[in-house]
Amino acid sequence: MTITTYVFDAYGTLFDVAAAARVAAGEPGQEQLAESWPKLAADWRAKQLEYSWLRAVAGRHVDFWQVTQDGLDWALEAAGLAEPALRERLLALYWELAAYPEVPAMLEQLKQAGHATAILSNGSPDMLEGAVCSAGIGGLLDALLSVEEVGVFKPHDRVYDLIGARFGCAREEVLFVSSNGWDVCGAAGYGFRTAWVNRAGAPLDRLWAAPERVLDDLTTIPEITT
Repeated sequence: MTITTYVFDAYGTLFDVAAAARVAAGEPGQEQLAESWPKLAADWRAKQLEYSWLRAVAGRHVDFWQVTQDGLDWALEAAGLAEPALRERLLALYWELAAYPEVPAMLEQLKQAGHATAILSNGSPDMLEGAVCSAGIGGLLDALLSVEEVGVFKPHDRVYDLIGARFGCAREEVLFVSSNGWDVCGAAGYGFRTAWVNRAGAPLDRLWAAPERVLDDLTTIPEITT
């Protein structure tokens, strides 16, 4: 079946989640962070995701901004960098995450071909608006869909239901793209066509479904049409 709707995860897929720590590490007075920012960024992301899964399982939902702050607090303490000013700077930078270099041209190609495009993210609506605005790609996306509409994080099926509800398309018409292996496996099990952007060369997660395609980056997404 021809793909009509291209849906992207946001954090780690369109936007570089390590950018906040990397940018802060290059600023004056951040010598200690400069030595440890890759680990801090990795810990922050790992705890952010872990807390989202645990809250989904426990039925204790909060929005992704709270989860993001909680993950950062853990990572800062683990790194011995629990300084309020640094915390506030990192959180501010998270609203301005850089898009990966190929993102604007890739989305432009999809729009020129007449396809629907969207973000489907754990991020809260205001977080997504901030990231898209900062990256200058708002005009290339038809919808910013947040889990806040259903009150549970991915990979719950209720999240993936938002695509059909918004676009009225069959599951087989959707190409779902994510850099998160667990997310793309969840989407594959739901019935979407899937592409895993495996920038890190990670092993495939051992879950109930697997992605149809594995890519190094997003450049070739417009070539996937069926």
